Amino acid sequence: MVDKSKREFCRTYFWQQTAEIISGFNAGVQEAKEKEAFDDFFESYESSYALTLAYPDEIMIATARRYGIETEGREKNEIVKELLKKKGGYD
Repeated sequence: MVDKSKREFCRTYFWQQTAEIISGFNAGVQEAKEKEAFDDFFESYESSYALTLAYPDEIMIATARRYGIETEGREKNEIVKELLKKKGGYD
């Protein structure tokens, strides 16, 4: 005799695992797209102008130094990007 509960378990387990794999893959793709958009945003000063403009220079530099970010010889958009990464942005 074949134990039908075992057969059912194998059948549902396979589909559950397949669904989890697909879901994980889709989540990975979405995360990659978001990271790419984040990096593209800071690629040039023009694309991140509104955000970098929102930070007055003195406050931005003081905040960056508080978080251990080097500010000398760096563009403002690079500093703001690193600040966002340290505060939970993309790595």
